[in-house]
Amino acid sequence: MFCLKPLSLCRGFIEQLNESLKIHYGKKLTLSQRTWLSLCLTGILITNSVCWQRIERMTIGGYKARALSKMFRRAKISWMLLFQASIQMVLSSYGITRGVLALDDTANKRSKHTKRISKTHKTKDKSTGGYFNGQELVILLLITEKVTIPVGFGFYEPQPEMTAWRKTYNTQKRNGVPKSQRVKKPAANYEKYPTKAQIALNLIADFTESYPQVKIQCILADALYGSSKFFCKACAQWGVQVISQVRYNQKVKSRGKFITVADYFNRYSFGVSRNMLIRGTAEQSVTIDGARLFLKAHGCKRYIVAIKYEGEENYRYLVASDLTWRLTDIASAYTLRWLAEVFIQDWKLYEGWCQLAKQQGEDGSSRGLILSLLSDHCLLLHPEQKALVNNKLPALTVGSLRDLERINAVIESIQSLVSSDKANPVIESISEKVAEVIPLRQSAKHMSGRDLGRLGPSESLRYRKAA
Repeated sequence: MFCLKPLSLCRGFIEQLNESLKIHYGKKLTLSQRTWLSLCLTGILITNSVCWQRIERMTIGGYKARALSKMFRRAKISWMLLFQASIQMVLSSYGITRGVLALDDTANKRSKHTKRISKTHKTKDKSTGGYFNGQELVILLLITEKVTIPVGFGFYEPQPEMTAWRKTYNTQKRNGVPKSQRVKKPAANYEKYPTKAQIALNLIADFTESYPQVKIQCILADALYGSSKFFCKACAQWGVQVISQVRYNQKVKSRGKFITVADYFNRYSFGVSRNMLIRGTAEQSVTIDGARLFLKAHGCKRYIVAIKYEGEENYRYLVASDLTWRLTDIASAYTLRWLAEVFIQDWKLYEGWCQLAKQQGEDGSSRGLILSLLSDHCLLLHPEQKALVNNKLPALTVGSLRDLERINAVIESIQSLVSSDKANPVIESISEKVAEVIPLRQSAKHMSGRDLGRLGPSESLRYRKAA
């Protein structure tokens, strides 16, 4: 029976991944596991989802959704070792020995009422200012001179007791309840419910331990990770430059007094306009200044940089741990953090996990996410991509590579059909299978076959008007 088979790109990637797994960790995948993984990556590239029903329809019933789901839940695969072996393969393929680590967090919307998807909770919607029910995760990226690679992730979940306390406390505060009579704050359980900063530190520790051959040049993070605990632990443990942001109202010491960062630069700095190279592309005009100041929140001196891009009215303030770096180097390095935003946008649009992922439990969420990130690694090792990157030419987008492979899937299917000795019976079997696998469903958009009801005046009303 004919069915759409895994793409040659995905089959080749999984075979290389199996070799990397054997070399670095002494593990291997069985033939059925390799076939299943190849099919999953093909399904993600073609259907843009981690959904077994869609993969079943994609293969025209050649692989059943129940069997695919059973393999996902019960296969004895070392998932984290599989992910690490994939990273090792990308690093060795491009000869990467150094890079910049960038941290970012993102949220993925889920249904309003779900109890089976792991670690869903009420999350702030940055685009609308409201809230939605979803999953939050911290992502670690390795930014190199050649490619940007996802190298770690961790799911975040707030402590339920802390969330309930905060809600009650804020209500009592609004109602004027004295502070002494308000509910007491529960003890924090950081082992079971780590903060995003703790998750980020764990991800960096895991990366440096798993890939000692990669030299970390600096660590980039947004304002959420600008706390003293994160800075002190990162600097003490890895001894690299850490760059983040500080709020305009944080206090610095100037002439024996504490004033806000914004006040300091308004009083003692006029800013210098200069052209700066942004992410290796064209130069852009920026207004920039900086000073080594005692930051009250950190309890030590930090390099504070005020920067304003062309067209902006207000400054943004960067903070760096290493005081020996030049002002422009700190500002240029922090522009690389924007690549994390680009990765998350591409990942959400084209690599399946954020589009439709119904896998239940903690294992279901993490395994589905690993499959999605493996598809990103697979596209990084695409022959077209490797040829451009190795020749120091601009790399291709995820969307264009995915579109190319969708067309290749059709071409490979036609080639296998044409090369078959019994093409006509195969075509007939395909037509029969399509009707079984892709059932036609009734639309709720049209009123055909339904009672529309009376839209005009009733007969009695017409009679009264006539009389």
